[in-house]
Amino acid sequence: MTKKDNKRRIAFEYEKEQAKRTKKERPQREVREEKEINENVIEGRNPILEAFDSKITVEKILVSKGDNQGSIIKIMSIAKERGIPVIEVDRRKLDTVANTPQHQGVVAYITPYRYVEVADILAIAKEKGEKPFVMILDEIEDPHNLGSIIRTAELCGVHGVIIPKRRSVGVNSTVFKTSAGAVNHMAISKVTNIARVIDELKEEGVFVYGADMNGDSRSHETNFSGGVGLVIGNEGKGLSRLVREKCDGIVSIPMVGKVNSLNASVAAGILMYEVMKSRL
Repeated sequence: MTKKDNKRRIAFEYEKEQAKRTKKERPQREVREEKEINENVIEGRNPILEAFDSKITVEKILVSKGDNQGSIIKIMSIAKERGIPVIEVDRRKLDTVANTPQHQGVVAYITPYRYVEVADILAIAKEKGEKPFVMILDEIEDPHNLGSIIRTAELCGVHGVIIPKRRSVGVNSTVFKTSAGAVNHMAISKVTNIARVIDELKEEGVFVYGADMNGDSRSHETNFSGGVGLVIGNEGKGLSRLVREKCDGIVSIPMVGKVNSLNASVAAGILMYEVMKSRL
């Protein structure tokens, strides 16, 4: 079997496994889809003010009638200066439009987040004269986890974050808020096949490590020099089988307490810090 044929086989197996898991969990997915988060809306006063200072294009703003105090005044003033429509609506309208009840009386419609290609992430590393440092998120579903990971990634010098198109949260208002603005400074790529992307990264000299409590080596003893890709699995199921098989190595984080697992974003943060230490 040629190298090309082997890649096709891996891709086929990945898609087959995804289809099987999707069919098995369809009832749960249907429930989630009823509450699907609108990625074209951000809410809350600070996230909207941060959006004004970013590359995000704010198309229009909805504010609760009569709520024109504090930072709402600043938001309305900036919007007026930039010619952004501001519409006063009943608070119940905001409750319907917003992704969460914590909208603080203001919601902004934005141009959809612009994802990049994996090649763009590698180009960022090359432009900086650095070895690639990439986070690969294998079906992270909690927007708070994604936002926290992006925030830590930006602080630790990660060049880009890769997420799958299916069975994964995308960049939405909760991610914007949780990342504390780091989304505006992080390249994020949304891909069809994580396993295939890992192959592509390997060809570019990136050594890919998966995170698992039953790892082959411990994080503080692992040599993270060179190009690095860190894979964090789903909050409940961990790494999918094919993605795990594609990793060059599996690392674990040593723990001495009675609880033997970590939140996905916390585990990601610890591992990113270990990579950053090796580069300081």
